[in-house]
Parts: sequence; structure tokens; C-alpha cells
Amino acid sequence: MPLLLLVPITFLLEWTHTGGETAVFVASSLALIPLAGLLGKATEDAAHYTGPRIGSLLNATLGNAAELIITIMALRAGLFGVVKASIAGSIVGNILVVLGASLLIGGLKHGIQTFDARSAGANATMMILAVVALTIPAVFAHSSYQGETTDQDHIQFISDGMAIVLIVIYVLYIFYTLTAAPTPHDEPHPGKPGLSLPVAIGLMAASTIGVVFMSEVLVGSIEPVAEAWGLSELFIGVMLVPLVGNIAEHIVAVQMAYQNKMDLSLGIAIGSGLQIALFVTPVLIGVSVLLGTPMTLVFNQYELAALVGASLIAAMISVDGESNWLEGAQLLGLYLMLGIAFFFA
Repeated sequence: MPLLLLVPITFLLEWTHTGGETAVFVASSLALIPLAGLLGKATEDAAHYTGPRIGSLLNATLGNAAELIITIMALRAGLFGVVKASIAGSIVGNILVVLGASLLIGGLKHGIQTFDARSAGANATMMILAVVALTIPAVFAHSSYQGETTDQDHIQFISDGMAIVLIVIYVLYIFYTLTAAPTPHDEPHPGKPGLSLPVAIGLMAASTIGVVFMSEVLVGSIEPVAEAWGLSELFIGVMLVPLVGNIAEHIVAVQMAYQNKMDLSLGIAIGSGLQIALFVTPVLIGVSVLLGTPMTLVFNQYELAALVGASLIAAMISVDGESNWLEGAQLLGLYLMLGIAFFFA
């Protein structure tokens, strides 16, 4: 792929500071496209052997590696607000942007598409449960007396408790994913994979490493570019960082929908958001405790509204096992409305 040449070019621009942060932003964004293509090919071939549920789980796990690394770096810098905004933005972005674009592109190509309603419904229920868990500390904080040490201790205790429960639920979710009875949707798609399973998994890992490095460069260039354009910190954290930081994963999900592999596409979109809520968030709470600067799960009202709205509409779309382009347009429309609100927040 000629576009792979953009990977070393991006590093060259980063090291030499040629063209400024805007050039680095554009080059790193474009460099993620061929890496996403490799990741999509590897995911497709791996899913031929493992089925769409495990294939999408592998893709989401590797895809969220960059998110976890970036947020841990932000934690070490004490940027709790950015970390929580990134968590909310990643969950909302996966549900509204990735799922929305997948349904829109796939629907325009194939009309009405079908998927495993049982698996999608279980994922949607898990997402609502995770969002409820993330809202509990904020509800308690906003209803208690502010500034009192005991209340802050209680909020921290509640946040830690939510993190423990979420990680346990995530383990149960993985167990269910690996042991659930197969359905007709788990059957491999016609055609012979181009890669063996070990090679496909190796390519997934290698392309993910490339995505991690490119994402780090990309995210590092976002803040100066956004400041030059007059964007707020909340808008950057919730809308911009998750959107471009996970662009490779977004492209793969849309590719799968375009090929009418909706179980893979939904598994990547909703599964990635679930992993952020059930695994990445508790891990970040644990890391913050180890660093000696515990972080709470108190999100602001804008982030809570976005999380609740996104999880509810995703659940409604998942119940019937069918999708069309209009549902995708609705999800993208909600994301645009949230973007307008966050821009002026």
C-alpha cells in the first residue's frame, strides 16, 4: 500500500517539526487509513476461523490498546478531566459514530441488513448497565454536601466499588462470549481466508502497534491544532480525541458493514464501547490509586446526558436484529447535536 509510506513521513514531520502541528495532524490521520486496512483484513480472516463474536472481541481489545495507553499517560500527568472526557467520548463515539456510519454505509449498499439479535441485545443491555454504574457516583456527588471530606471519601469509595463491579461483569461478559451456544450468524462467511489464523492474529497485533504509535502522534497534535481553531477543552476531550484517536477501529467497522458482515461490525462498534466502560475505566481507577492520586467516576452533566442518550438509542436499534441506513443517519444526527452542545459548553 503506497499510503503506508505516510507512517515514516509522519514520524519525520514529528521529529523535524516541519510544517507545524497541522501537517503532523493531517499526515498521521491519513497514515491510520492503510493501518486500518491491514487491521480490517486481519480481523476478517481471523473471524473466518473464530466466528464474528471472538473476531470482533480481538479487534476491540487490540484497538483499545491505544486508548488505554494514552489515558494512562494523561493520568500520570494528573489530567483527570481529560481522562473522564475521553472515556465518555470513546463510548459515545463508538455507539453513535462507528455504529451510525456502519449502519448508514451498509444500509445504502445492501438495504436492510440482519444480525444476531440475541448477541446484540445482550451487548446493549450490558452497555445500559455500565452507563448506569458510571452515573451513580455523579448522582451521589451532585446530591451531597460539597466540600466535606467525608462526602468526598464516600464518593471515592463508591467509584472504587463501581470499578470492581464493572470488572467482574466484564469477566462474566467474556465468559459468555466464549461459551454461548453458536447461532447461524456465527457461521463463517463464504470464501476462503487469505491468511492462516496465526498469521492473521500476528498481523492484527503488528498493525495495532502501528496504530498505537500513530494515534499517540495524532492525539499529541490535536490540542495545539484545536487551540488554533478556538475549540474548548471539553469539546477536544469528548468529541475530537476519541474520534480521531480510534479512527482505525472506526474504518474497520464500516468496512465490515459494507461487506454485509454486520455481526462483526456491531461487535466492533458496541463491543469496543463496552470494553471501554467495563474494562478500561476500572483499570484506570486502579492505576490512579496505584499512582497515589485516586480518580473518581464523577462525570459532568453534559457527559452523563451523552452517555445515557447514546446507550438508550443503541439498545432500541439492537432489539429487532435488523438495521437500515435511516437508523445510521439517526445515530449520526444525535452525535452532531451533541457536538453542537459540547462546542458551546
